[in-house]
Amino acid sequence: MRWQGNRESDNVEDIRDGNGGSGGGLPIGGGGLSIGGVAVALVASYFLGVNPLTVLNMLGGGQSAPHATQSAPSAHQPPANDEQTRFVRTVLADTEDVWGQLFQNAGSQYHNPKLVLFRGAVATACGQGQSATGPFYCPGDQKVYIDLDFYDVLRDRLGAPGDFAQAYVIAHEIGHHVQNLMGTSEKMEAMRGRVSQAQYNALSVRLELQADCYAGVWAYHANQSRQIIEAGDVDEALNAAAQIGDDTLQRNAGRHVSPESFTHGSSQQRVTWFKRGMDSGDIRQCNTFDKNAL
Repeated sequence: MRWQGNRESDNVEDIRDGNGGSGGGLPIGGGGLSIGGVAVALVASYFLGVNPLTVLNMLGGGQSAPHATQSAPSAHQPPANDEQTRFVRTVLADTEDVWGQLFQNAGSQYHNPKLVLFRGAVATACGQGQSATGPFYCPGDQKVYIDLDFYDVLRDRLGAPGDFAQAYVIAHEIGHHVQNLMGTSEKMEAMRGRVSQAQYNALSVRLELQADCYAGVWAYHANQSRQIIEAGDVDEALNAAAQIGDDTLQRNAGRHVSPESFTHGSSQQRVTWFKRGMDSGDIRQCNTFDKNAL
């Protein structure tokens, strides 16, 4: 992926020195959630979830995680040799440029999210987050949270190496921010408690697949503008999408594949929707909520 030398975003909050983080554990609602349930939740949300705390709450049947706030440290430039942080800043800047232009073309305004780099644990407006749950987006504070050690997990344990696969992680989470700005996330949350668990899971799948499609839309426009894609990059992203399908994760965990429990979509669905966004560059092609879309 060609990214060096491109603009870096100032909307990154680096709290890896401990400012704003927390050493507390991940809160789990009442209802006697078992350790096995925690493991399932972590696997389900390990890659590209809106908010893994939501998965834990649904499995536990408890109340929502307590809201927490943190003071945002001012953004600062990473050391010159901190290539990973510069990569994150550059990809975030690229999403800002793409979505800013797309929103402007539609007669609207894109509001840049923040991306928080943390280690271990972090307080968010959606509750307490931990690095073990992977990257996530919190609509409450419009921030993406990521522990960069996750990229090692992505490469070594999930079998999805490559910088374009890493960019896909960020682009998917930004896709959830786009959903938040467009009101999709609010409509989704309004369905909680009004439909059965199986029906809510099915809606969650559509939400995640749309974020995959939006990630593809970003890749299309970024490449059109800045020719960022090199040979093998697309395969890296498609492999990442395939490796984190619900069916593949369940199979690799030694569990029976249970489509009614899917919250993110099958490997084939994730590949299909990312590719649809990337091939078309058109957000109108990302209507996963159409009854015949899946």
